[in-house]
Amino acid sequence: VQLQASGGGLVEAGGSRRLSCAASGSIVSMRDMAWYRQAPGKQRELVARISSGGTTNYLDSVEGRFTISRHNAKNTVYLQMDSLKPEDTGVYYCNAIFVQYGSNRYDVGWGQGTQVTVSS
Repeated sequence: VQLQASGGGLVEAGGSRRLSCAASGSIVSMRDMAWYRQAPGKQRELVARISSGGTTNYLDSVEGRFTISRHNAKNTVYLQMDSLKPEDTGVYYCNAIFVQYGSNRYDVGWGQGTQVTVSS
């Protein structure tokens, strides 16, 4: 199973950006999907998570500005980022919990990371 993230780039403060992450491979079912980020010199942190049923939760600092969504048939997760701030700068990683064909356990996958830079 591979997760391919895209959508990063340079954006001015106050601007918007939409990240996408598509999972491909022998997936039977997809459970939670999420976005994490890692700023220079800091630990990776959970930005937003969405369950298979659509329940979401967010990092306090992005609540009201970011929106996570998913397309279950495409095994794709999105992160709409609005009112971006310089402190949102970092590498954004998608994450997914899934079951593969022939397996009876959950596996965890990570995307390759996409850089988001917010200029002041």
